[in-house]
Amino acid sequence: QAKYLAQIILVGAQVVGRAFMRALRQEFAASRAAADARGHSERPQSAAASRIIGISLQEAQQILNVSTLNPEEIQKNYDHLFKVNDKAVGGSFYLQSKVVRAKERLDEELRIQAKGDKEKERKAET
Repeated sequence: QAKYLAQIILVGAQVVGRAFMRALRQEFAASRAAADARGHSERPQSAAASRIIGISLQEAQQILNVSTLNPEEIQKNYDHLFKVNDKAVGGSFYLQSKVVRAKERLDEELRIQAKGDKEKERKAET
């Protein structure tokens, strides 16, 4: 009887192990597909900025409620949201931090775009 019990435990462990490995492979494949999709949607410098700052360009635009990278609109919305979420007036430090990170991300994207525009101008001149 101990022999049968050991066989049952062994077969059960093999089945669970195979199912776990299959699920792990699927998760890795899904993660790789998502990373590839993110990588192709953003330029390399923009993707690097997203990783460094920890917030994507799209998320930063949603937080500051801007559809285009217009510096004046970004600054206006930032000032308003920063003031509204000030802890002194009953706001949330967490939300205020999100607003600051979003502004940093959008400022970095504007810097990347300006740098790209300068490089295009230099190439056009030569």
